[in-house]
Amino acid sequence: MKTKTSLLQWLINSLFRVEIIGLDKIKACQQAPIIMPNHVSLLDAVVLAANLPAECLFVVDTTIAQKYEAIIKMRDCITVDPTNPYSLRKAVHAVAAGRPLVLFPEGRITVTGGLMKIYDGISFIALKTGVPVIPVHVGGLLHSKLSYVGHIFPTQWFPQVTLTFGQPFYIEPGPRHSVRQAKQAASTQILRALQQITFEANRPVDANLYDEVLQAAKIYGAQAQILEDPLTKTWTYQKLLLTANGLAHPLKRAIGEEARVGILLPTSVVAVIALLALCRVQVTPAFLNFSLGSQGMAHCAQVAGLRYILTSKAFLQKANLEEVAADLCRKSGATLVFLEDLRQAVTKADKMKAATAVMMNQRVGQPGDVILFTSGSEGKPKGVVLAHDALIANVRQIQSIVDVTPKDRFFNALPVFHSFGLTAGILLPLLAGSYAYQYPTPLHYTLIPELVYDKNCTVLFGTSTFMAGYGKNAGTYDFRSVRLAIVGAEKLRDDVRHLWQERFGIRLLEGYGCTETAPVIAVNTPLAHRPGTVGPILPGMEGRIEPVEGIHQGGRLLVRGPNLMRGYLIEGQGFVPLPKHDWYDTGDIADIDEDGFIRILSRLKRFAKIGGEMVPLGTIEEAVVTAFGVASTAVAAIARSDPRKGESIVLVTTALIGRDELRSALAAAGLPPVFIPSKVIRIEKIPLLGSGKVDYGALQRVLDAGGAST
Repeated sequence: MKTKTSLLQWLINSLFRVEIIGLDKIKACQQAPIIMPNHVSLLDAVVLAANLPAECLFVVDTTIAQKYEAIIKMRDCITVDPTNPYSLRKAVHAVAAGRPLVLFPEGRITVTGGLMKIYDGISFIALKTGVPVIPVHVGGLLHSKLSYVGHIFPTQWFPQVTLTFGQPFYIEPGPRHSVRQAKQAASTQILRALQQITFEANRPVDANLYDEVLQAAKIYGAQAQILEDPLTKTWTYQKLLLTANGLAHPLKRAIGEEARVGILLPTSVVAVIALLALCRVQVTPAFLNFSLGSQGMAHCAQVAGLRYILTSKAFLQKANLEEVAADLCRKSGATLVFLEDLRQAVTKADKMKAATAVMMNQRVGQPGDVILFTSGSEGKPKGVVLAHDALIANVRQIQSIVDVTPKDRFFNALPVFHSFGLTAGILLPLLAGSYAYQYPTPLHYTLIPELVYDKNCTVLFGTSTFMAGYGKNAGTYDFRSVRLAIVGAEKLRDDVRHLWQERFGIRLLEGYGCTETAPVIAVNTPLAHRPGTVGPILPGMEGRIEPVEGIHQGGRLLVRGPNLMRGYLIEGQGFVPLPKHDWYDTGDIADIDEDGFIRILSRLKRFAKIGGEMVPLGTIEEAVVTAFGVASTAVAAIARSDPRKGESIVLVTTALIGRDELRSALAAAGLPPVFIPSKVIRIEKIPLLGSGKVDYGALQRVLDAGGAST
């Protein structure tokens, strides 16, 4: 038996070039552990059997055991029926006897490419025995010919395999009311441990965005169709890489030794090309938010020290931004570099170098940064310096909890200068081998549903405001192909959630993040969904709640993880680094339930302190929207200085709402008297950010200037 196992190990490890990380964690356990790998192919057990210690006992499904009897005889096994609780008792007895146990908690081979649900019966074994559990990520075999996803992912006979062993953990029973709840909690704990090790096995180190796209082209095929927008035909990886490399040479000649260059472009294929071209020549791209106007963009350009800004003549003309761009240059001292001029400057030598670079798979090999800017809704915009590692880590975190595949078709209309649009709308599909239709504005509420229908898109992103607009204007069949509709950047309203569920049969998945975290912190998924929350925190991240004086429910949400920014660019201070491994204060008030789901209650800065009582302004806005049936962008509760109470609440609205009817409506909604605004101010238009959210900073300035009527 030993000779056969040694021969099997040599053969398997040679054919699949097996790399093993953390195998010593098994022997380090004080008790015989349960080893729980993900299940991606028929070869998983074979590769594990060839490399795990001889004392490990494999738990095998009865059907599989009968089918592959010859191979299974090479290792000690017990056969069970995962759907029969009594059958699992054999596994419990084996652990009690001191044998390390190997079992696949999903109970089946994945058919999505991602993790499947965890069977409660299998989690019961870990719960019952109380021994340590070691999660294992089997990497590479998803692309083998013996996986069940050959119709989705490219496959080969002998892909390189990596076995990554995670940290041992114990199933914590917790205060559950029934055995069923205890099993479900154990299954959740196992699922999150597997998601964690999946992320750790794929976490980038000193990565470059260009190199990651180059690697994606190698995995999914150079001819895979991955990009399109209204002005261009479908782009392949090869065409994208060739164009970015070709553009990189005249770009470098134009900017010289500049370390940072601005990008002033809409969500489009050319924005992706500009990003990759700058990454190729190791220059930091800084995306400018053109909704800020010339003054706001000039501030951002000065904070980031930009001497050149990459843009397009056609874009400036079509968006009517030619005067704004000229004013930006006057105020910041920056020079515009036009893509049209760079395209004309590409020489034959540049094209030959580009072709050679792509053909030879030339990598940058150096880490880099990307700069985004905060909205400035609560002060002047700050530059957020995000390492490529952070952006790519956030993509890998998302991939570890959501099954994104090359068969998916994304629709992205979110601005590229916002982290949600950049990471989720551009980088995620680009690195996952998925097609993505890039659209320059999210505000075309009638046209976008038609495009989603026409392009057969399966993944859609938006804010609650945008989703409300699409939901009201779409035909009932327009979103027939959508399987993932993810909402972020603002709280998902219940009426929008219900609209999509009832009209389209689509469950909106609410997420949460901020620019400083690249941006996703938490998100609901088909495997873990709880309405009213933003989902569990992502693998690789930690979160904690810090109490705040005067706030009785929840507290300040602090997070840390590999997707956190390197630091800020602040006017007059330059680069202000965030200490490594330090906690980041999100500025949001939240609570975390016993299952790890995060509920965002309010922005800390969106409280009014009245007579020592902290009043959440968002709660007032939600109550007004519900009571009067107005859009969320038609009302804004603002805290204003009050010499008697410290602060008072002013409701600003575009609707005709009297203070008496407001008082009655809020009282009927169960809000206490301290929540009732002292004044209602009507305004023609509430200023909005590019994301569609209320620009509270601009609104305060309007009120300060007296530009509203009582």
